[in-house]
Amino acid sequence: MRTVSAAGLALAAILSAGPGRAAEFRLTSPDLADGGKIADRFVFNSFGCSGDNVSPALAWSGAPAGTKSFTVTAYDPDAPSGSGWWHWVVADIPAGVTALPEGAGAPSAPGLPAGAVQGRTDYGSSAYGGPCPPQGDRPHHYIFTVHALSVDRLPVDPQASAAMVGFALHGTEIGRASLTALYGR
Repeated sequence: MRTVSAAGLALAAILSAGPGRAAEFRLTSPDLADGGKIADRFVFNSFGCSGDNVSPALAWSGAPAGTKSFTVTAYDPDAPSGSGWWHWVVADIPAGVTALPEGAGAPSAPGLPAGAVQGRTDYGSSAYGGPCPPQGDRPHHYIFTVHALSVDRLPVDPQASAAMVGFALHGTEIGRASLTALYGR
């Protein structure tokens, strides 16, 4: 019977771990808490809602090796549409960018990095459209996601719908990080 020493087990564990554990891909925001309520500043200003419709600041870290670009999306799976509601989509964010400032989703997109484009949301515009669930609904979940991609650019034009951008992501996404905030009225 062979006896394995504790030192031998420790050495085996170190050698099998490889060169180091990859950093965790994370999405954070100074404006949104995961599981928290979305402030009125980020709520839509129409359809009975009276927010400022400003996109929140987002930051990410720990992207997977091989990331060539990012896409950011904001989606409400609880919208009573049968298919949810796309609130924001930004494609072709260069790999060296790790944050979007508050207000980057304005129609003129002054806060977007060079080369990044906003796709068309379910509000029908290429800009951020904040939460505005139906009056009396339970709070909806708004999922903000940064997608790490293996390509520099997605094959979509700036007027592409969020669904088309999602389709183009398929097969090129190598990682994603999300945070979910809530809003109801």
